[in-house]
Amino acid sequence: MTTKIAITDDHVMVLKGIESMLENTQEIEVVGLYNNAEETLSGIAKKKPDVLLLDINLPDVNGIDLSKQLLKKHADLKIIALTSHDDISFVKRMLKNGVHGYLLKNTDKLELIDALKTVLSGDLYLQKDIHKKMLMQTSAKKIDNGLKPNLTRREKDVLVAISEELTTQQISEKLFISPKTVETHRMNIMSKLGAKNSVGIIKIAIEKELLS
Repeated sequence: MTTKIAITDDHVMVLKGIESMLENTQEIEVVGLYNNAEETLSGIAKKKPDVLLLDINLPDVNGIDLSKQLLKKHADLKIIALTSHDDISFVKRMLKNGVHGYLLKNTDKLELIDALKTVLSGDLYLQKDIHKKMLMQTSAKKIDNGLKPNLTRREKDVLVAISEELTTQQISEKLFISPKTVETHRMNIMSKLGAKNSVGIIKIAIEKELLS
């Protein structure tokens, strides 16, 4: 089954570079190249790609606001931010709007394909440098804003393991608890955070700075 990809960036060289990078890649087809938000909104409606690689800096509407607009209209669309901005405030705002991944433009083909596979499977993809930066920033903040959900010590252990992308079986082995207990903790965490799945757990945990 072919995965349809669209790319939005206001630099033609970037668009052509990514298209060239993905050229001749099995089961991937680039169906649209867009320079701005207006072209993107129109093109996504016509081409209906599976994944959009989206830059933040656009001439008409920024990628943060555009991602929100797109996901309201196209709930099944997966969006990966592909940008030169490594500022964590941008990452958090994009994640809050529902994007499924965040990559910097220094990414290589292998990582890009890995990100595509990850978001298509329903998981969140953060480039390793971004992930580390977010965890470091969270660790540096000691002030509790009073809005953090009250997780038990074991729930916190499971949350950290989920953020490390461990499977239920791996979490079970790491924490010396049964897979059934892992799932119970996962359900409790989802309930306390108001999340619907593991992707939601990570997004909300990052937002509420629980991964310290």
